[in-house]
Amino acid sequence: MKFGMRKPSLKKRIRARTSIKRQVVHRAGMKMPRGYGWIRSPKKHAYNKVYRRTTFDLFKLLKKLFK
Repeated sequence: MKFGMRKPSLKKRIRARTSIKRQVVHRAGMKMPRGYGWIRSPKKHAYNKVYRRTTFDLFKLLKKLFK
């Protein structure tokens, strides 16, 4: 598990926003309500919950500093 700052990746950021899978799921209305990720993939949900609490994003940190 990672602790500390996440490495920013512009390539991954763009790819996540423009993926075909994301577009299909959103347009078909197959989105699950917020907080129901544990139903779809419990192992991934547990990992992501810990990861989000142990790391921080550089861009969010800068946003808070210059707000």
